[in-house]
Amino acid sequence: MPNATPLPFTRDASGPFAGIGVLTLEQPGKPVVVLDLALIQRLEASLKSLPIDLRGLVLASASERVFVAGADLKAISELNDDELFRYLQYGSRVFGMLAQLPYPTAAAINGAALGGGLELAMHCDALIAAPGAKPYPVGLPEAGLSICPGWGGSNLLAARIDPADAIRRTASGKPLMFDDAKAAGMFDALADSPAALLDVAKQWVADAARAGMKPRPDGPARTAGRSPWAPKALAALNAVRDEVSATDSGRAVAAAVQAGIDRGWPAALEVEQRELVRLRNSPAGKAAIQAFFEKSAKR
Repeated sequence: MPNATPLPFTRDASGPFAGIGVLTLEQPGKPVVVLDLALIQRLEASLKSLPIDLRGLVLASASERVFVAGADLKAISELNDDELFRYLQYGSRVFGMLAQLPYPTAAAINGAALGGGLELAMHCDALIAAPGAKPYPVGLPEAGLSICPGWGGSNLLAARIDPADAIRRTASGKPLMFDDAKAAGMFDALADSPAALLDVAKQWVADAARAGMKPRPDGPARTAGRSPWAPKALAALNAVRDEVSATDSGRAVAAAVQAGIDRGWPAALEVEQRELVRLRNSPAGKAAIQAFFEKSAKR
């Protein structure tokens, strides 16, 4: 999409949050926000046009029901292998722009954050959440479709909650519900209500800015391969490897986590993305994705 339109952006001009910006993910005309190529392109345009004097950024969602419902499964199923790999690489580059901003960032999670949506959020320094009108899921459900994450989720989640639980859940495609995610320590701060969410997220960013949080030129701040998470992630992976390797998706997740610990973030991404391309071509992957589309068509 040449000349993609930037996403809605606001910033506080004065008061306690002066210099803190809010970038809002939106897809007008759609019931929920889904992470597709057009949205990634709009995100890229937005990140390129941010004011240079920001003190921090909050990534929010225009949807009242979800943060981001997940990635565009149609693209994953229909692109050829080279196209899909390039698409995944492009998404990683754009998400990386968010991770590399020279000031603190926080994702304001107001509803379901699944798959690529949670991966995008975890490229921020902090996850700030509020309870929804109904309990909502947070996690990486890809293995439930016999595939795996493609934007670093295997390594990102293992640095946000207990790594053994994270690896098991990623390998089986079982998200947490909000209360369980809260108990697991997924979130860096919590708002009492959706109405208070943005202010709580801005406060976290403002406090981090005052504390002098350092830039992250080489990817997200929290991954399984970084200190201090790497030793715990490796011990967890060794403890659950046999268990999760019972499925092709589980083996892919284990391989991605191992790559992240051994060789760092770029290697983790490459393993995950190549495994996703391979798995979506497998009989199990094709059958599961087709079943998902058929079930969705009946709703």
